[in-house]
Order: sequence, then C-alpha cells, then structure tokens
Amino acid sequence: MSGNIPETGRTTRVTIRLVILQILVVSLLLTLGGRLWFLQIRNGQQYDEKAASNHIQQVVTSAVRGSILDDRGVPLADNETKLVVSASRTDLLKQADDGTAVLTRLAGVLGMAPQEVLDKVRLCDAKTPKPCWNGSPYQPIPITDSATTQQALQIMERREDFPGVTAEPTAVRRYAGPFKSNAAQVLGYLGPVTDDEVSASEKTKTPLLRSDQIGRSGLESVYDEQLRGTAGVTRYEVDNLGRVIGKAGDTPAEPGSNLVTSIDARVQAVTEKELNDAMVAARKTYDTVTHKNYKADSGAAVVMDNRTGRIIAMASLPTYDPNEWVGGISTKAYNALIDKKSDYPLLNRAIQGQSAPGSTFKVVSTSAAINAGYEPDGKYMCSSSMQIGDHTFKNFENENFGYISLGRALEVSCDTVFYGVAYQEWLKDGGTNPKHPKDWFFKTAHQFGLGAKTGVDLPGEVTGRVPDRQWASDYNDLMHDYWCRTAAQHKNDKQKSQAVESSIEKCADHNVIRAGDSVNYSIGQGDTLVTPVQMARVYAALANGGTLYQPTIGKAVVSADGKTVTPIEPKVTGKLPDTKATIKYIDNALAGVVTEGTADWKFGGWPQDKIKLHAKTGTAEVYGKQTTSWFDTYTKDYTIVMTISQGGTGSGASGEAVRRIYEAMYGITKDSATIDPKKGIMPKPLSTLPKISADGVVTQASYTVPATEELDAPASGPHTADGAAPAVAALGPGRPEKLLLGRRYWS
Repeated sequence: MSGNIPETGRTTRVTIRLVILQILVVSLLLTLGGRLWFLQIRNGQQYDEKAASNHIQQVVTSAVRGSILDDRGVPLADNETKLVVSASRTDLLKQADDGTAVLTRLAGVLGMAPQEVLDKVRLCDAKTPKPCWNGSPYQPIPITDSATTQQALQIMERREDFPGVTAEPTAVRRYAGPFKSNAAQVLGYLGPVTDDEVSASEKTKTPLLRSDQIGRSGLESVYDEQLRGTAGVTRYEVDNLGRVIGKAGDTPAEPGSNLVTSIDARVQAVTEKELNDAMVAARKTYDTVTHKNYKADSGAAVVMDNRTGRIIAMASLPTYDPNEWVGGISTKAYNALIDKKSDYPLLNRAIQGQSAPGSTFKVVSTSAAINAGYEPDGKYMCSSSMQIGDHTFKNFENENFGYISLGRALEVSCDTVFYGVAYQEWLKDGGTNPKHPKDWFFKTAHQFGLGAKTGVDLPGEVTGRVPDRQWASDYNDLMHDYWCRTAAQHKNDKQKSQAVESSIEKCADHNVIRAGDSVNYSIGQGDTLVTPVQMARVYAALANGGTLYQPTIGKAVVSADGKTVTPIEPKVTGKLPDTKATIKYIDNALAGVVTEGTADWKFGGWPQDKIKLHAKTGTAEVYGKQTTSWFDTYTKDYTIVMTISQGGTGSGASGEAVRRIYEAMYGITKDSATIDPKKGIMPKPLSTLPKISADGVVTQASYTVPATEELDAPASGPHTADGAAPAVAALGPGRPEKLLLGRRYWS
C-alpha cells in the first residue's frame, strides 16, 4: 500500500530532517568557535604565560649568609671557603645509565661508598628516605663539602670521566671560636627547612627554598631573616623532555647582613673558662650533707652591662661544638646531644635553667619589707632558729647574731630575720583566711621582673616562677587528689616523713598559702624559680639606680655593603619599686657582703676603694639533690651572675671564679696589688660599633690578648671539661624541680 503514499508527504519529512541536521551542525560550529575565541582571545595571554612557564625552569643560588660578630668586629660565626663537589642531574640523565658509572667513579675519588653518592642525588619524596635531595632537580646537588685540593684537581682534569660533576669553592658556615670561646647556645646552629616553612614563606620578602639552611637555635634563629639574604635565580629554557636548551635570565643573589653583638669574645672565653674551672673544683670538694663530692653537673654565667642591659658574655655548661651541625649533623652526634647521660648540652641554662635562687632573693625581700613599712635600721632578732607551729626553721649552722638591722641581715645572710618579717606579713594578710591581702612579698617580686620572660633576644627563654596566690590556687587544685591519696596511704604510719605530713595538711586544707610557704619564699626557697638572666637583670637594676632593661645581645644589623646600619637600642621595661634611699641602703649592704659578710673569705685584699664590688651569696636546696650555688655581683659597670647546679655554697663554689672574671676585665693582678686598665680586656663597657669601611667590611678592633693559660676553653661536646659525663640536670625548661618546704635552708 506504500506506493499509494503521496510524494509530497515523504518530501516534507526529509526536509525537516535536513533542517534539524543543519541546525545541529551550525550549533556545534558556533560552540566550537566560541570556545576557540575564549581560549585564544579572551584568555589567550594567560595560556601563553602558562605555556611559556612549562619550558622555563629555575636554578637557585643560595645567598652568602651574613656573619655574627662580637662587639669589636671579631667573627663569632662566619663563612669559610670549602671545595664543594656537586653533580648535575640534568647532565647525568643524558647518559645511557643515568650517570651511575660517573657517580661510581666519583665515589672512588672521594673515598665514599658508591651507594652513598647515588643516594645523595636522588630526589626526595614521601617514600624516599634520607639522604636525598630536597631542592630543584635542575640545581647542582652537593655531594661533599670536604673535598681536598687533590680530589678537586682529579675531577676537573678528567672532565671527560666526570661529565656533570663540578668542584668549586663555596661558602660554608663556620663557628670560629675566637680566643677559644665557644658560645654555642648563644650562637645556635643551622638546619634544613621543612615543607611547611617553605609554604609559609612564599609571600614574604625572603621566601625559603627547599635546599635552604635556616637558623634553628640561638642568634642564628632570632636574626635568621637578616642574616640569610636573598637567593639568586637563574632561569633556563628546557624542552619537553626537560633538557636545557638555553638561558632565559639571571637575578644575582644578595648576601645577608652582618649582626654585630654585644658579646666580647675575650670576656666570653674567660667566663667559660672560669665557670668550667669552678665546676671541676666543686667535683673535688666533699659535701658534708650527702658524704660525697659535689656533682656540679651543670652551670651558667652571665656578664651584663649595667647601663644598657646588653649581655657581654653568656656561658652555659655542659656545651657542644656548633660546627657539628654544619652540613647536617650525624645521627650518632645528635643522639649524643640529646642523651640523658650528656645532661642536655643543647639547653642554654642562662635563659632556660630554672632553680630556686636561695639567699640571692633576699634583695627582693628586703625591698618588700621596707616598702611594707619595716624600718631598715630597726632591730630584728637573728636567732639560731624560729618555731612556727610544729616546724622549726633554722639559720645557717645555727648562727645567732642577736638583734641586727635588715642591712646586716643581708650581709651575713640571716634567714631568721627574713622568716620573722615574712611571718608577720603573713599574719597581717590574714594567715590562712585572707580577706584583702597586700602581698608585699609577691607583688615586689613581680615588680622586680621575676615570674616573666625578660625578653632577651634568644629563643626558648622560660618565665621562672613567683608562687603567688594565683599560682598556688591553680597548683593546689591540680595536686589535691595526689595529696589526699598520699595522706590516706600513710595515715597509719607510726613515723611519717615530712612529705607525708605535708600531704595530710594540704589534703585537709589545700587552697591556702601557709606560714611555712611564706617564710621559705622570703629566702628564695619553696616553689620560687628564677633563671640566671633574670637575676642578672635584677642586680644590674640595683647597680644603675633602679632601671630594668630588656637584656639584648644584638647590637646592630649592618647591610653587606655597609651602607645601612640599624642599631638595636637598649629598651627600658620597668623600674624597681624602690626609692633612691632604699636602693642606696641595699647597695651599701651588698658592698658589706664582700668586706665583712658571707663572701669576705673569697675577696681578701680586693681593692674595694678603687673598684667597689657588691655581692650576694645564695645556696639553694633542691629536693633529692645537692645544693645549688648562686653568686650575684655587680660593680658600677658590670653585673656578673654565676650558678652551679649541685655545686655547693654560693661563694664557696662560684666566688673565686667570679673574682677572676672581674680581674681579667679590669686588669687587676691576682694578688690585687695593682690595677692596670691597659692589661684589662674590658675595663669599661664598649658603647660604639666597630668601624665599617666603604665596601662594607667590618674592621676588627685591636685586642689586648690575655695570657694563653687564661683562655684554655672547656672541651666542647656533651661532656664537661674534665671528661666526666655529668648526672641528670637539676636545671631545665618544662620540668621544675620539686622543692622541699619546711626544711632548713641557708646561704
């Protein structure tokens, strides 16, 4: 029947289909044309840039790191030229075996294992263990920075055997140790960057590269951005296989700035030596309490300019050699530094070592007593002991001086005078049920800057601790359950230890400050913790009339070309809460410590009429350990604080060492017969900067070099100078020692 269908109907259907097809074709053409317009016209420039970037690769040249200089321009940390052997992956991959044969021959010349060399040129990723290369694959990869001249000549004279391998002089970090000084914890060290640090630095003025080394500790860390400089970039054109076909541009590296510090290399060396000698001597001294020689496991010393707060020397023992970190520290060396037996030499105990200050804290207590209304020259009983409740608080060796003034109590370090004043104030404040306590002793400590960071320009500083009411409340809440468990476990003991008795008492009424807490606090015991740099700032403030400075080591940042000098000015952070009369009163008492007080036996013949010395001894007891020696001193120019953990008495362990430092600085003969400033290494504080020439070179000042025997430095490494591995540290951040309350403390 289909033959009967009209022809016009079939034609109409065909026409419709053709029209639809044409519409589809036109639509596709319009879509394609629009897309081509979008890609070529609308976003053409963007894609051109992306295409160009695909065949441009960058090779980065690290900037020469700036030097760290002492106050006279002598390098403490600088760069030395070493022969660095490097390999180019781009050239190696052009060879049939990807350069394996070349690297094997190279290993033979360098005296290295072939696999060690092969590992160094492989690229780092999530699965590749170290060693590996974390930088650009187009950048020369260092194989060693300790090649000999002979090895370099073999490589360069046989270029056909070592395609892609170079041996060139390169700047490598060096810690010079002038005058045998160490200053490891002050200077710090360098370490490789992390991926997170690279990402975080991308929008900064000095973005980091994966191959960069940055400051990881000390001044190297704090002033890293200024010291690091700006890396150079060379751009190469590469083909689709990554082969270099041409050079596209070059931006030269800008060297880092130099940091001039207030550290004096000569004073640093003498301070380190005297601290070390004092610790060695302490280990030969018998402790009548433990019936063993003192362990003297760690120590610190700070020399500060009274008028600026600048630090002239900062020593911490045990120490290490910062050069061990150059080029990457070995696993064995790193494990030795963090081993418990090494006593943690990476710690800077001048800013991270915390301990009770002992009687050196009595200058704070004297200030608190006078401000609370006690007459400085009143009559205060210095008895052999004092009874508070069922506890007896004794004076040193049961000494009894009768009625004396507050000044005389400082001179002879009479504990019971301060016990009595602190107990009276505790009663006035309401005892265990205070209403509106004035807390003179706590408030004064905070006003002296204790319980807070000093702001010294070094990383990792700790706060120390003032055990005021807020701290006591928080701590007591934390310890309450423990005290109650201890009390329950030992409640039926016939003979209870003092720790158990204290737990029973604190469980029953824990959220208070007891009389025993207050009297121990007044002599720098109990739960009080300070650092050497905090105490140096306190005594420097007493010396300069009451100004608290932020301690600083950086003195100025000098650009590599010498055209820009940015001084780091002294910064005042507070004032002592004392009148001039009070400061003068304390000043006179501390001078008496040297002439007729607890330090006079170490300072016989001292020229007090020419160089007036002020001092305070401190012997702090730490639960379970031998006593910690503190000796805090000042002249009109300098403050010197020394502390030795488990070292014995204040003046006994540290007195002679501090005296020797002053003698070297002022030019005093050992018998104190003469003073020759020309022989002194620093008879006056240095306020000026080293001379900087037109080309940016820092000119070193001429030095008076002390006798060689005066600068024998302590051995570097995790052991102290006599080779003995010290016991576990009594000082350290984050792990304050438990201090025994209610025991006999003395100075």
